[in-house]
Amino acid sequence: MTSQLDFTARKIAILGGGPGGYEAAMVAASLGADVTIVERNGLGGSAVLTDVVPSKTLIATADVMTRMSSASNLGVDFGDASKPVVADLKMVNHRLLALAKEQSNDIRRTLERMGVKVLVGEGRLLDNRTIEVTSDEGTTTVEAEALLISTGANPRELESSMPDGERIFTWKQIYNLTEVPEHLIVIGSGVTGAEFASAYNGLGSRVTLISSRDRVLPGEDADAARVLEDVFQARGMTVLSRSRAESVKNTGDGVLVTLSDGRTVEGSHCLVAVGAIPNTRGIGLEEAGITLDEQGQIKVDGVSRTTASNVYAAGDCTGVFNLASVAAMQGRIAIAHLMGDSVKPLKLKNVASNIFTSPEIASVGVSEADIAAGRYQGDVIKLSLHTNARAKMMDVKEGFVKIIARKGSGTVIGGVVVGPRASELIFPIALAVTQKLHVDDVANTFTVYPSLTGSISEAARRLHVHL
Repeated sequence: MTSQLDFTARKIAILGGGPGGYEAAMVAASLGADVTIVERNGLGGSAVLTDVVPSKTLIATADVMTRMSSASNLGVDFGDASKPVVADLKMVNHRLLALAKEQSNDIRRTLERMGVKVLVGEGRLLDNRTIEVTSDEGTTTVEAEALLISTGANPRELESSMPDGERIFTWKQIYNLTEVPEHLIVIGSGVTGAEFASAYNGLGSRVTLISSRDRVLPGEDADAARVLEDVFQARGMTVLSRSRAESVKNTGDGVLVTLSDGRTVEGSHCLVAVGAIPNTRGIGLEEAGITLDEQGQIKVDGVSRTTASNVYAAGDCTGVFNLASVAAMQGRIAIAHLMGDSVKPLKLKNVASNIFTSPEIASVGVSEADIAAGRYQGDVIKLSLHTNARAKMMDVKEGFVKIIARKGSGTVIGGVVVGPRASELIFPIALAVTQKLHVDDVANTFTVYPSLTGSISEAARRLHVHL
């Protein structure tokens, strides 16, 4: 596929330094482009500074706590039972924020070594070829032959539940805590809400999760959501399903959450995790001829083009799939397309995603809900991990592997893994989906014994009999 700019786009300006922006800058610089990237906070964007890196670092600490709590099942005795393991949240948050800053600095150094010019300041499009940058040093303009917009998104705030950074938090503010909350109320049972609820439950908080839907993770695999909800309840978490939070009030020494049916829930702190809003307002997109949808997201096609011929967009501001990996891929695809390099349009069915709860939930490709709705014809096999030898050794009692194969052809088209390190275990299934492998290709590939991946191979073998 040839570039719409006929190989002439060599001067590129990027607004936003998150995964979509910095990955695009790296690719463009490696292809010989003159690249300028504008970022107001720090390289890496919210993914590195306030979202993915900090939250997953927090979750890593919670995972250690969770494993230690069940260590006695493996014959490990810590001796003095009167001294329970506790998390020093001030130290935990100091570490995770320092790690995020270090990662941001690493990205900046890498870009500068590659010859990318980094400008720190607020950026605004003057037209489809010019970005105005305002900083403490004044105002400057950057002109380019092509632009990439990667401005990300911010937590959605509710007027009746405004965050104050003391008792009521968004996911960007919760790292202000210096002690583990006595009772954390989490509003929102999507990915962010479920992850933080799982993490703080592991760190020792009493947690109440408020979900407006009939189950946790309403958009995910139903079997996976059911396992997670059972684990939450077994670990003492309260899950209020079909309950909508009407307001949150800071009472001085705690919070009071009022539900739409009049019930109230009292806690020490509250995290409001009800989605995100794209950072697209007030940055000159309309003046540049860029069309937004009703949610304020930038409309893009499969190669990340906006409605302005020489402007591309990537990441959460497009609303395509709010994952750092997708943002990065969108950015790489955009640069490849406008530079005339080989490129394939983004295929969302090849995207592997993970929810970093305990246990983790990873998925890729066609879902079982797609099969049930008749959108695809397929066979589904689910294997519980409780029969897996390595899982028994690790005292893993919850989780499963699910593989979906196209009916008739036997091609792997989807899968789900629930269990420890599902984020790693999904890769062989994602590889099979992307490369259109047959279930026999997966089944006949050697796995280590004992290993959790053995269940992936076994599930593929069981699908063979359906062909």
